[in-house]
Amino acid sequence: MKAFVHEYGELQLKEMDKPFADHGQVTVALKTAGLNRRDCAVPGRRGEKADALILGSDGAGVIESVGEGVTEFAVGDEVIINPSLGWYENSDVPPEQFEILGMPDHGTFAEHIVLSAEQLEKKPAHLSWDEAGVLALAGLTGYRALFTRGGVTKGETVFIPGAGSGVATFLIQFAKQAGARVIVSSRSAAKREQAEELGADRAIDTNSSWPEALADETVDLVIDSVGKATFNRSLEVLKKGGRIVTFGATTEDTVELNLRSFFYGQYQLIGTTMGSREELRAMLDYVDSHQVQPVVDRTFPLHEASDALNYVKESKQFGKVALHIKE
Repeated sequence: MKAFVHEYGELQLKEMDKPFADHGQVTVALKTAGLNRRDCAVPGRRGEKADALILGSDGAGVIESVGEGVTEFAVGDEVIINPSLGWYENSDVPPEQFEILGMPDHGTFAEHIVLSAEQLEKKPAHLSWDEAGVLALAGLTGYRALFTRGGVTKGETVFIPGAGSGVATFLIQFAKQAGARVIVSSRSAAKREQAEELGADRAIDTNSSWPEALADETVDLVIDSVGKATFNRSLEVLKKGGRIVTFGATTEDTVELNLRSFFYGQYQLIGTTMGSREELRAMLDYVDSHQVQPVVDRTFPLHEASDALNYVKESKQFGKVALHIKE
């Protein structure tokens, strides 16, 4: 089968052995896969001495075969893949065995994948294959950040720095369906306009003075994935006693924090990452009941996966980027 791999420091399309389902497993013929920033980081984490690993955490396709003991799925079922491995019930932190698909296990940038049946969910019927293939990781991350950890309620104002990311586009839609007011930021005028078309109530220029731009707003909750470049700026516009949820650090991990200002302000700092199968299923129900559609910026063929990764690295997209695997 064709697969896009990282091998001995190089990224390449390669012929790999087709996997077969063992006891409790299923083989999925993938139709689409979704790109995430994690896929851009994995090669650097593996170095130049590791053998072939198929990249990719997100994907959707059709079950091609089932192993002995699998009763909940059948050949022909349309499914999406849960990239959150080993985390089933909701909890404050993931269990020790938690991993994300795509390292160290083979991922979704391939024509086929074998997984435990526990890692599959039925594809929402209203979604296209491209939409289904990009849903799980970003949708789950956003759902947990907004609801489980952020505790958003109707009438609150949510501020999301960085309007163009895949998670941000889910957050906008989820928060609006929950009855929240949504404000986003972006350096790009085009992305600000797209965010407002998606449902954001306001979109401000990242390069503006946030306290001035939001002087007439009361921000209850910030959900930040940018890191150092926005963290303290977000605190400047968060109301006293407000919550800030963080799940990423695309602009460096280390942040300087004025502790005195923080504790006088009675702020709440909450960390989160990914989510459990229980939350994934809740997110899928939410997507289905509200007919939420993932924003797919662009789809690349599998053989152009390197170009797709560069597109994501350069933050060119508004929403998600997909790989077309097979008709």
